[in-house]
Amino acid sequence: MTPRLARYLGLSLGGFHRLAYWEWGPPEAERTLVCVHGLTRQARDFDVLARAFARHGWRVICPDLVGRGQSGWLAQPGAYTLLQYGADMNALLARLDVESVDWIGNSLGGLIGMMLAAQPASPIRRLVLNDIGPFIPGTALRRLGVYLNAPPPRFADLAAAEHYIRTTLAPFGALTDDHWRHLAEHSVRPDG
Repeated sequence: MTPRLARYLGLSLGGFHRLAYWEWGPPEAERTLVCVHGLTRQARDFDVLARAFARHGWRVICPDLVGRGQSGWLAQPGAYTLLQYGADMNALLARLDVESVDWIGNSLGGLIGMMLAAQPASPIRRLVLNDIGPFIPGTALRRLGVYLNAPPPRFADLAAAEHYIRTTLAPFGALTDDHWRHLAEHSVRPDG
């Protein structure tokens, strides 16, 4: 079972931008699950989970937030805000043309889900949050700051990228070698 890549347009103050999402399972499924990644990640992190839900008849949508994965970039660096992500996800929900969705949000994806679920008449039926809450420890913020402020790493090959991913994402837990390789393959660009 492989996902289908689809694209749509989002709108910011700087103009239109391309957004991508990966769709699993039957488009006509009774239930739709939206899985949204964290600040520094991308949609393919959810492949294992998406495949499992799709096998049970769900339609699963895994978007790449703007500036990540297969999505485009915003014209203005300061435009990467919760409001922009919320607007982009609202456009995605409209494109899906469903009455309601269940939402799994990891970190930033959880914040976006909370923001959308809190709105009157929200289409979010159930919300599952991972790695986000009302308090973010200072150590976690410092670790993220170091990671985000470092120059983008370059790798000699995929093995070096996988080693970096294993080290940087060690808090993800005990993953199989195949899963680490999968994360590495979808987290780096072949142009270095």
